[in-house]
Amino acid sequence: MSNTQQLQDFSTQVRRDILRMVHAVNSGHPGGSLGCTEFITALYQQLMDRKSGFNMDGIGEDLFFLSNGHISPLFYSVLARSGYFPVAELATFRKLNSRLQGHPTTHEGLPGVRIASGSLGQGMSVAIGAAQAKKLNGDNHLIYSLHGDGELQEGQNWEAIMYASAKKVDNLIATVDLNGQQIDGSTDEVLYMGSLKAKFEAFDWDVLEIKEGNNIEAVIKGMTEAKNRTGKGKPVCVLLHTVMGHGVDFMMYTHAWHGKAPNDEQLAIGLAQNAETLGDY
Repeated sequence: MSNTQQLQDFSTQVRRDILRMVHAVNSGHPGGSLGCTEFITALYQQLMDRKSGFNMDGIGEDLFFLSNGHISPLFYSVLARSGYFPVAELATFRKLNSRLQGHPTTHEGLPGVRIASGSLGQGMSVAIGAAQAKKLNGDNHLIYSLHGDGELQEGQNWEAIMYASAKKVDNLIATVDLNGQQIDGSTDEVLYMGSLKAKFEAFDWDVLEIKEGNNIEAVIKGMTEAKNRTGKGKPVCVLLHTVMGHGVDFMMYTHAWHGKAPNDEQLAIGLAQNAETLGDY
């Protein structure tokens, strides 16, 4: 899929999935999921070189690791609509014995999920390890990862970030969802981190920014540039500026919808703002 309108339609349907999944069980994390919809859509529908089937070894294809695993509604929707498992299975989200747990896990064997990512701060280390494995295997494909900006308050990230540049892990593109919000408030209020761009550059990463992270064309342009910067001796960091809750007006620009489900009336409003495009599950 390469047409911009098709990608936008895909994103709109994913937003409907997110709202319906979280509403159905009155739990989950819609805010960050809605904010990263264009990014994950572009990744799976256009940017990544991926095989049609799923194999845990990931040899001969690009791999993606979701570190901020609480945005699982988005991840599951894109995986299902990209052919990894039936779209109808989205209706089992967070239910007993479902493969679609609140945070992605691996023991259920859900196609597309390569790591359990419930504990924040660990995805960077895993992605770096996978990138080094690619190099050891002579596999020239790339590793992509996604991290929350609040998640970078976890110290393990910075050990990994230091390691990646020291070992010249230049087949990694780590994207940070820079929405400025986390569960308890704004990231500046909870733990001010200063300039993430300056920090990553100080750790000798190649850093670029996508200022319009909810614009599908801007995401594709920025990520294409990130791909062009790989293989040059440095890991690549993309700072993706998004709006938490994007696409549902009453959820935008606030941490309040980080982990809260919409009620019946709010669901109806959110769905009305995102007209059905590909068919609900």
